[in-house]
Amino acid sequence: MLDNLDSCRSSDELLPGISDGEDDAQEQFVSTKRRPKRRNCCGTIVYTPNSSRFANHLHSRLLQKFPFLIEMFYWIINYTFYRCTSIASQRIFSKTGIWDVAQDHGLTVLEFEQFSWAKWFFLIRELDFQQWFMDGHQTALTVLNRAYALIHIPGTVGFIGWYYCVAPSHAIFAVVRRTITLTNFLAFSIFILYPCMPPRLLPPQYGFLDSVRHDDAQSVWMSGKYVNALAAMPSMHFGYAFSIGCTLIYHSGAFRRHLRAGEARKSVTWRMFYVLFGALYPTLVLITIVATANHYWLDATVATCCVVVSFFCNRIFLIFLPLEDLLLWALRLEKPTPSTGSRYNR
Repeated sequence: MLDNLDSCRSSDELLPGISDGEDDAQEQFVSTKRRPKRRNCCGTIVYTPNSSRFANHLHSRLLQKFPFLIEMFYWIINYTFYRCTSIASQRIFSKTGIWDVAQDHGLTVLEFEQFSWAKWFFLIRELDFQQWFMDGHQTALTVLNRAYALIHIPGTVGFIGWYYCVAPSHAIFAVVRRTITLTNFLAFSIFILYPCMPPRLLPPQYGFLDSVRHDDAQSVWMSGKYVNALAAMPSMHFGYAFSIGCTLIYHSGAFRRHLRAGEARKSVTWRMFYVLFGALYPTLVLITIVATANHYWLDATVATCCVVVSFFCNRIFLIFLPLEDLLLWALRLEKPTPSTGSRYNR
């Protein structure tokens, strides 16, 4: 479903049509611009319909004019899967009661951090961390609550839109997009199989303050039936922030000896800005999710692992290219050529 790593243009250009040497009828067909696409799916070569004949259709021309709309379609698929996590988890744990299961999992996380061999990696307890903000720093806690409620989704979507425009090539943008998408799916699987109650929803005897409701920091992104309140493990707030931070540091070029073709070396000021912002943004998100008792330290740790695994395995999404071809054919739609990197290529 996603673009190939080796080109800044559409993935269609990377996959040649049927090879020469066929019979006359086949050669005549291949000579046209509508030859089938040759896809490699799990080691098997498959041929899929070429939707280029629909390039002049109204919806194809609209997408070509605004190619970023195709990215929004991908994220709608992401959200659909997220919505299914709560439904699937409730059905799996319907007999035992998902709320009790999620509470037990949350307490297990606390016990693992404080009493297992891993306690040396979690030297500050979540309760003590939140208590520091509650004792004389409540204004800062309120600010963090508002940031938690309002920045996560708009900030991530804004980043995707921004990087679509400024990435050196669409191939690099596609790696980032695939990494975040695969991180989502890994996290969604954990949401289903390991529902985990955030600290703020644990019984009062554990001492955590539900500062989100206390400070009236609810938002459309954190409330309602479309939000999975028992999805603390892993923290997608930190997963997104970590992905964005790493991308910004890469984009700075500060740690790259060679740049992409046509990409200019940024000034020292801009390099410092991207590096500092790339480091500070996930740090701020980490402080926020723990101080507001929305997540445990372990949630951020697991989210980091998901991002790393997703980065190295992101090309797995290329197996969905044949399905994308079939969908485009069914919709009579030609996939737009992405505009990412066009300013460098010019």
